[in-house]
Amino acid sequence: MTSPGSVPVPATGPTGAQIPPPGRPGTVAPAATGRPQPWPVTPALPRPPSLIARRWPGPSGSARPLVLAALAAATVVGASTLTMVRPGLGWLVAALAGAAALVTATLNTTAPPSITPTNTPTPAAPSGPTSPGTVAATPTATPAPPAAATTARPGATGAPGRAAQVAWAAATVALVAVGTVRAAGWLFALCLLAAAVTGTLAVTGGRSPLGMLVAATLPPAATVRALPWAVRGLRFGQSATSGIAVGRILTSLAISAGLLLLFGLLFSSADAVFENLVTGLLPDVSSVGVFGWLARLALIGGALLGGAFLVSRPPDLEGLRPTPPRPAHRLEWTLPLVLLVALFSVFVLVQLTVLFGGAGHVLRTAGLTYAQYARGGFWQLLAVTALTLLVIAIAARRAPKATRADRLLVRVLLGTLTGLTLVIVASALYRMQVYADAYGATRLRLVVATIELWLGLLFVLVGVAVVRLRADWLPRLVIGTAVLALLGLALVNPDRLIADRNVDRYLQTGRLDVTYLSGLSADAVPALARLPEPMRVCALGQIAAELPSDGLWGTNLGRDRARRELSNIPLTARADCNGGRSW
Repeated sequence: MTSPGSVPVPATGPTGAQIPPPGRPGTVAPAATGRPQPWPVTPALPRPPSLIARRWPGPSGSARPLVLAALAAATVVGASTLTMVRPGLGWLVAALAGAAALVTATLNTTAPPSITPTNTPTPAAPSGPTSPGTVAATPTATPAPPAAATTARPGATGAPGRAAQVAWAAATVALVAVGTVRAAGWLFALCLLAAAVTGTLAVTGGRSPLGMLVAATLPPAATVRALPWAVRGLRFGQSATSGIAVGRILTSLAISAGLLLLFGLLFSSADAVFENLVTGLLPDVSSVGVFGWLARLALIGGALLGGAFLVSRPPDLEGLRPTPPRPAHRLEWTLPLVLLVALFSVFVLVQLTVLFGGAGHVLRTAGLTYAQYARGGFWQLLAVTALTLLVIAIAARRAPKATRADRLLVRVLLGTLTGLTLVIVASALYRMQVYADAYGATRLRLVVATIELWLGLLFVLVGVAVVRLRADWLPRLVIGTAVLALLGLALVNPDRLIADRNVDRYLQTGRLDVTYLSGLSADAVPALARLPEPMRVCALGQIAAELPSDGLWGTNLGRDRARRELSNIPLTARADCNGGRSW
């Protein structure tokens, strides 16, 4: 108890800290001033890092000058060599320059600095209570010096292995190289779309279906995030090998460009052959040409900068997998599959009967010619093939596999369905063969037949996955086999193959669609040169008129061969081509 008029003293603990008295929380007893003192509040815990910060923190520090110089050089080369009107050598040169710049960024990746305690001695903590106004000394931690450049990526990033990275990059270059070998613009457009997919996988990784879908959205975001990274490299960067700052590197490049321009102009004015060579190397300097060059410079530079940002520290896409669903009851999935297998079995038996019975059996039973029968069923069988893949994927995901009986049932039902679908794929391909023999080969029919072949290969891989009950490797092979199918299509030279098939059909039946054949690319010229007159003039006239001379960066082997072939064919004679279409 306190005497009247005295000030109550708050209770203290062993270390001298005040103990809050019972009563209103958050306050202590009034001090000498007579007002309640606030009780110290525990600081809030730091926020956990966001999903992007955890999955894709990005490279630490700034971009290296060597990387920025390689990106700038590749950007200028790509903007100067790309030919936007038709495919040619410039696309391959630009792809190789971009790949070299990204390899430079990969090899000059620096691991993020780690925090390690220093060896600085710290004063010992006092044994007794500390005096007011003093703070106990604590050990300090300082960042370790940056590690040397390493060629191995951090394992925690979830980046693809070196073999996968090289494979996707090689596929990208091979797809772009099709524009140097083949003149078909539609084929090159398909190859460019596939190259965008393989190039994205080369710099981002992603092995699961969800990881691949997320990887497709990262390049645009990487370009935006790479801008501060590149600006820091320009402001504070310094070459790790020579110690030269970025400004001096840029000055050296500017001096080199000025010297090359000066002496190049002098040599061009002195020799006509050298002038033609330089004219082919330099881009168009007209107003339209300069605007196009600047647009290509911005697009290529942004794409390469985003790619370098990704390969410097790739995102972690390995953990992006959907939550496994609840396994279905055995009856829930076996009954639909058993009925579907029974239906497929009946259809396959009919197909075998038609295959061995031939056109006579079809004419007697269906009242159709064999060509009409084939034409009416191919597209439906293609849809059946694609839908069956979806059914197998859902069943394999939902089917229980806890017991040995469950696993055996999955293998039997899905394996049987896969085998029956392979027979349907063979039937669809046979129908397309009969269809093309009766009505002629076209680009659409050839592409669809290639897709059907690719689906058949996928079903073989699905059968292997069903037997092993593991399919983690299947998504990558789906894209890989699609790329191989597209490269195989480019290897067989589709436009020439179509022309050869139609020329052979004309020599046998006398029927030819000259209007369609004259719209093929220059790849078809060697096959169309086999036609007799006047059909040859009708088929080659439009192709020859649309075959201008190419510059150095527009060099294309298909167009060069067509020019040599056309130089031996007189196309000046006029022919009546109105009756060229016979059906």
